[in-house]
Amino acid sequence: MKENKGQYFLKRVFDKCLASFLLVSMSPFLLIAILLIKINDPTSPVLFKQVRIGYQCKSFIILKLRSMTNERDEKGDLLPDNLRLKWWGKLLRKTNIDEMPQMINVLKGEMSLIGPRPVLPSDVENFNAYQLRRQEVLPGISGWEAVNEWKTPTWDKKFEYDIYYVENFSLWLDAKIFLKTIYVILFAKRPSDDYRPTRFNGNDDLTK
Repeated sequence: MKENKGQYFLKRVFDKCLASFLLVSMSPFLLIAILLIKINDPTSPVLFKQVRIGYQCKSFIILKLRSMTNERDEKGDLLPDNLRLKWWGKLLRKTNIDEMPQMINVLKGEMSLIGPRPVLPSDVENFNAYQLRRQEVLPGISGWEAVNEWKTPTWDKKFEYDIYYVENFSLWLDAKIFLKTIYVILFAKRPSDDYRPTRFNGNDDLTK
């Protein structure tokens, strides 16, 4: 990875510049999204925060806009995800506006725009030496596995794509992933709104 030191430096510069630009340019849409959340779920916080594992297995708090309610049953347990995911949450997810607060994680140096998706602490505990290689780079908002998620139906297959990225990092590969991310958001057929793999994405659970 030493031979890519210059490219990694340029990657960080690009990350910070584009994250700053996106936060400013998307601020009107973020405000609308925040209002949508507060109107439909006034008792829950706007931001969803969760511990994730990033570069060199260091933990950080990932930020997202809340896309689920905090509804609970008579025992005080959270209702199933499909019952807490309302129309407004589906809209936030479909447009990916719920991911925008992660630009703050990028500016703080905890994430990159492109890289393996950050995982939960409970997942990393079960990684072997080969699987831990995905933690050798900053986690990303999008990544090689993320834009090929229909080709990665199994846990092992996801590792193949993530570690391919680690071993073949280049600014060209980042550019390819960035452009493919835009295509996926705008044109690709996405999984159903109720689908969001727990192991790589987590759940909107206030208890975590």
